[in-house]
Amino acid sequence: MRTRAKAGLLAAAGALLGTLLVGLPGSTSADGGHERWGRDDDEVADYGVCRGTDPRCYHEWPTPFRNDGVWKVLVYSRTGVSRHAHLGPLLGPGKNPPLAAGNIAQRRVVEWGQKHGFAVDWTEDVAQLDSPGRLLPYDAVVFLSNSRDILDDAAQTGLMQYVRAGGGFVAIHNTLGAEYHWPWFQGLLGGANFYDHGPNRAGLVRTVNRRDVSTAALPREWRFTDEWYNLIPEPSDVRVLLEMDEASAGNAVGFNGHPGMGRDHPVSWCQYYDGGRSWVTSLGHDVAAWTDAPLEGDAYFEDHVVNGILSAMGAKPFCR
Repeated sequence: MRTRAKAGLLAAAGALLGTLLVGLPGSTSADGGHERWGRDDDEVADYGVCRGTDPRCYHEWPTPFRNDGVWKVLVYSRTGVSRHAHLGPLLGPGKNPPLAAGNIAQRRVVEWGQKHGFAVDWTEDVAQLDSPGRLLPYDAVVFLSNSRDILDDAAQTGLMQYVRAGGGFVAIHNTLGAEYHWPWFQGLLGGANFYDHGPNRAGLVRTVNRRDVSTAALPREWRFTDEWYNLIPEPSDVRVLLEMDEASAGNAVGFNGHPGMGRDHPVSWCQYYDGGRSWVTSLGHDVAAWTDAPLEGDAYFEDHVVNGILSAMGAKPFCR
């Protein structure tokens, strides 16, 4: 009888605590970083994998990329419907097809690799992802502004098994609008999806966590121009790295009537996921961010993304 009464009291206390916590944005650390959870526990999907900021969710397995002595990434820029201007014309089949002058973002990542000490291959051929064996030579795969359905069944399996083996995953900009119907991939993105955005415009970015290598060199606040994605669902159980100030960009009201995300509007975050590392940013729309054309904050964007890639690869500490 006493046991039942004690259990009842504990349940009631837990329910009361849960009620008090609903709607809070997360626990804040001394340096301004914070963990994030959904506004309602019922809205946070269970992807059935170990995920979050606990390194124990990572698999330190003896995979090929750990033993070859080379830092190497694969850039995958396949698109299903819309295609951002910074991607340029469609690429030919196979791996490392010729890049045209208009393939601006792919060229820039290659240049970043040359500058920062990692090799880069690139493709838009889904067959290059059709088995984990094709991906295991890479320390990370970079999904670059993909859209809608960009993976077939074989590629989904290849990516999933690669991540489970401890692979690194980086998602940039419109990849948040890809593979909507694959729950595992949505979880890999931090439980978030692109919903809509306002027009490309300047806004204020806030660095909310400066412990991570991808944010350590960034100022507390900096200006940048982007589309400022509204996300449904919002990212959950991740470490938020950057947020944007909606008021600085007209509240970021979207084309489809989304009122904006409010005080907490994440634009970059990281997590461990199903054995691997996942680093995600919604930034990167403006073509000038990928070129030498002047754009306020573009040097910070480069530093942020390059170090995000290096950390997902394991070349630098991840998700601090």
